[in-house]
Amino acid sequence: MARQKSIQRMATSALNKDNKAIDKAKKGVAADSFVNFSQNLGIGADNPMTSSTYGFNPITRNRTLLEWIHRGSWLGGVAVDVVADDMTRAGIEMKGKLDPDEMERIEEVATVYGIWNQINDAIKWSRLYGGCIAVMLIDGQDPETPLRLNTIRKGQFRGLLVLDRWMVEPSLSDLVTEMGPNMGEPKFYSVTANAPALNRQKIHHSRCLRLEGVRLPYWQRVMENLWGLSVFERLYDRMVAFDSATTGAAQLVFKSYIRTYKIEGMREVSAAGGDAVNALTRYVDMMRRFQGIEGITLLDANDSMEATTHGGFSGLSDALQQFGQQLSGALQIPLVRLFGQSPLGFNSGDSDLRNYYDNIRQQQIKQLLVPVTRIYRAIAASEDIELPEGFGIEFKSLWQMSDLDKANVASTVAQAVQGVESQGLISQAAAMKELRQSSQKTGIFTNISDEEIEEAEAALPPSGEGLLGEQEEFNFSKPSQIKPEESNLPNPEPSAEESKAKPENLEAQSNAKNI
Repeated sequence: MARQKSIQRMATSALNKDNKAIDKAKKGVAADSFVNFSQNLGIGADNPMTSSTYGFNPITRNRTLLEWIHRGSWLGGVAVDVVADDMTRAGIEMKGKLDPDEMERIEEVATVYGIWNQINDAIKWSRLYGGCIAVMLIDGQDPETPLRLNTIRKGQFRGLLVLDRWMVEPSLSDLVTEMGPNMGEPKFYSVTANAPALNRQKIHHSRCLRLEGVRLPYWQRVMENLWGLSVFERLYDRMVAFDSATTGAAQLVFKSYIRTYKIEGMREVSAAGGDAVNALTRYVDMMRRFQGIEGITLLDANDSMEATTHGGFSGLSDALQQFGQQLSGALQIPLVRLFGQSPLGFNSGDSDLRNYYDNIRQQQIKQLLVPVTRIYRAIAASEDIELPEGFGIEFKSLWQMSDLDKANVASTVAQAVQGVESQGLISQAAAMKELRQSSQKTGIFTNISDEEIEEAEAALPPSGEGLLGEQEEFNFSKPSQIKPEESNLPNPEPSAEESKAKPENLEAQSNAKNI
């Protein structure tokens, strides 16, 4: 309890320091930057820039507002959902000498319990609220105890339960003290009474996949009960600017064609009021109602009407595009992915998507690699699968090659494998394994079966010892020990008597005598 009060005092102290810093900034204290007082240039001089500062708008603490943004704004929904969908879209590959049947069993359990759907939700709600956990459900174990993978028995793994920061209360008075990546984080999470499951239960941190949205520095994290920041807080003003601009552009459509009706004595009619104003209103309403596309406008001889078309749309598209680019930069999502628009000019958009996919991969490794590996180890333990040394996971690439790219890669791999195999650096069976392994990326050489590889291994030539037999009884200096018909070596040179006995040699000798 004393520790919790200490955390609260620290949060109050941090908030007071922030307020003092804001007041100091509003007074226009000169910074260590360029200043020209004679021309009123730079921050600190007498100009509008000196009065500019950054305010404190902690909308992360306003759960209802965050939910309204995510629910009522398509831009808010995309800002939260796109990154989560891309981080979980391709799945993972298991590394290590694991039997393919065992890999299929692990993936089947992950699919049955919707592991990646739950991870997707955890990422979404962490980006929306600034914090979320996904609890591993191990049947028969107390969630308050630390998770030990060697204690998981067959069929005990039952999936994940996603709880956002408003459904759990971190133990601010009991933090992780063991050295490691979790040091200083809450040791336990108490589930609230309004949570969908595990109500009022205490969960050990080792059973949780913890995500923080936008990670904050320490003192700001203390103010947020050791949680992070919603992605909406940083770009809230840019979202308001974008939505205001698009809504204003829609309003211009209604005001692009304005008709003006000039009535003689309009001021007197308005001043008189009563029946005069009612009669004028009925007259204008009748004129509006019966005037169609080819209708007639009824006017008094002394009245006049003007129709004006406003061309106020020039430059509007450029302004909207600039607002969109600001949002794209704030979210680190390219325009082709955020707005689904086609690339402009000579830009194909491939480089933007590649950079974005690299950023997604970085976030996968940073946030998901360790906890997802632990989840897959728990699934393997629940299936009585003994994982080999060096087991791990690798996130599949989001960049999908075209058929032409796959064909080129397959051709390059085939030439490289054929080259080293022809030089005797690898066996035919090893070459077939390399080709089949490359099929995971190219989709080519997938039909190389295990039986064909085993046949290639069985067809290898026997070792040198089997060819030579007992080496101590063999002497290469005596070729007569091996008969030509029993040897793979070339026939030995004939002796002089044998050469003379051959018909071709006799003919040669006869010709020589004739000469």
